[in-house]
Amino acid sequence: MSLIELIAGVEDHEKTLTVFNADKETIATLREQFHDRNLSVFGEHTPSGKPEAFAVLADGDEFVTAAAIETILDSNADIDPTAEPQTTDPAFDGDAYRPILDHLDETMFTSYDIDQMVAASREIEDRAWRIGKGSIHSGFQKLSIVAGQMDIYEQLAGKSGLDVHAYAAPDADVPDHDTDLTIHVERSDEIERTWFVAYDGAGIDVNKCALLAEERESRAFYGFWTYDPSTVDWIIDHLESTYGLIESR
Repeated sequence: MSLIELIAGVEDHEKTLTVFNADKETIATLREQFHDRNLSVFGEHTPSGKPEAFAVLADGDEFVTAAAIETILDSNADIDPTAEPQTTDPAFDGDAYRPILDHLDETMFTSYDIDQMVAASREIEDRAWRIGKGSIHSGFQKLSIVAGQMDIYEQLAGKSGLDVHAYAAPDADVPDHDTDLTIHVERSDEIERTWFVAYDGAGIDVNKCALLAEERESRAFYGFWTYDPSTVDWIIDHLESTYGLIESR
């Protein structure tokens, strides 16, 4: 399985959020709230109109979880996939929102632009920087893009306990660098088409996280972020076992 096939597999598992006993404005608000996720939002009413407004998250025909509408809406200000992460708990802020968000891990985002992708990447890079050990693997598509990120990645590689890897297709010279940054130069379709950042959490599952997306339109990216340890491990294992051409120093 390739990185692109992994993205397609996640995309095929669209979840549904059914909102019961809520007005049209509330349903519209939730649709907008989740507009960039691979999640369909529907409105329904129970015969009795009871209980008061609540939402049920389902994966196909399988019930996943439920939450009161007011708890989701009250936590709306806390929903930010690019917010500063918590080292001991990589989930999103907002305890009331977690009943839904905890189950939206690996749900697709759609049509992220460069600024959104950079912000999401910085979250993972910042976590690796603060923990200061383990390994981080980042895909830049092209060497010319790596050159523009060297300041950040040389800082990361300057951490003695952090193993830093960059992946890119050759469209320019390998950037000069003075740290133990490892650059993998690969003529690979998936390297050219995907943007990824995966951090192994220094072997601690709760710290593992990854972002993986495919460029399907000009500089518009479709993909997902995940805190699932097994998914992060798969991404890193795939990169380490597939790409062996290395330029170091």
